[in-house]
Amino acid sequence: MLGEAAGWVAPIATAVAAIMTAANLGARITGWGFVVFTIGSIGWSLVGLTSGQTNLVATNAFLTIVNALGVWRWLGRQARYEDGGQIAAAASKAMPSKPDLVAGAIVTGAEVRFPGGDRAGVVIEIMLECETARLAYLVVGSGGVAGVGERLRAVRPEQLELCADHVMLRLDHASFEALPDWQPEAEA
Repeated sequence: MLGEAAGWVAPIATAVAAIMTAANLGARITGWGFVVFTIGSIGWSLVGLTSGQTNLVATNAFLTIVNALGVWRWLGRQARYEDGGQIAAAASKAMPSKPDLVAGAIVTGAEVRFPGGDRAGVVIEIMLECETARLAYLVVGSGGVAGVGERLRAVRPEQLELCADHVMLRLDHASFEALPDWQPEAEA
């Protein structure tokens, strides 16, 4: 009975956790994905125990430890970092003598919008100048499905505005479409 129930819980938990972590929707979702992975690995261990598969038990005992590290990393440490960045950004808005801040972790993966509010794409990468630590450009991905057919463009700082939960382009649709494709090998 226990093995049969675990035989249903384990694959469902594993599939749900894989979706949660692969979606990369922030530290908390990823952390909870590892919690669900832990439920799955415990379930698989129970399946192994009740069916006499010691290799399944051993593998999933190890995965339970790995998943516990994932919980600590994403729900503990990374969530604290993201919270700290959000607190600093909110505090900067209350200090008129200082510039508004936005956390870099929020920018990567942020939605990019045109001035009218239409979606242009998503921030794929942030490129900084080594010597000055200034923003060189954001890489914006647009179009395609799951990365297939997606176009990547470098958008310079003067062409955008960083907002609390998105990036606003200072370009219209035609100007954005006219930007050349990003060629990372050209940077070398």
